Amino acid sequence: MIVLWALLAFVTAAAIAFFLRDWIFLRKPPSLPVVATPAAPAHDWAAQAGEEFASLPEAARCDLVFALSDLDDERAQRVLVQALGDPSEAVALAAAHALKRRGEGAVVEHYAAEHPGERAQRMVETLALLDS
Repeated sequence: MIVLWALLAFVTAAAIAFFLRDWIFLRKPPSLPVVATPAAPAHDWAAQAGEEFASLPEAARCDLVFALSDLDDERAQRVLVQALGDPSEAVALAAAHALKRRGEGAVVEHYAAEHPGERAQRMVETLALLDS
């Protein structure tokens, strides 16, 4: 008789454990409500990025230009166009090369036409060498 009670207790404990396992591990957590909030445009991002961009060393500005070149974003393109006027020719050339790789060679040509001089000429000639 003790064996039957022990067997009944074991089967009951196994059944309870089986159902508790399903209840604990397989139940879905309550879903959180999704609240869509429109993103507020940051009108001063360019000024802030400009200040931070200007304070970076030349190598870091070049790295930033090459990182932005892979982004297919209008804001990234605006920063690349602004970087054409960087005091460092290396940064300006990196921006021109990035714009050319993105298919925006006309922007570089327009910049060179608006800013004639030795620097613009070197930029155009170097881009021609890089493309050949």
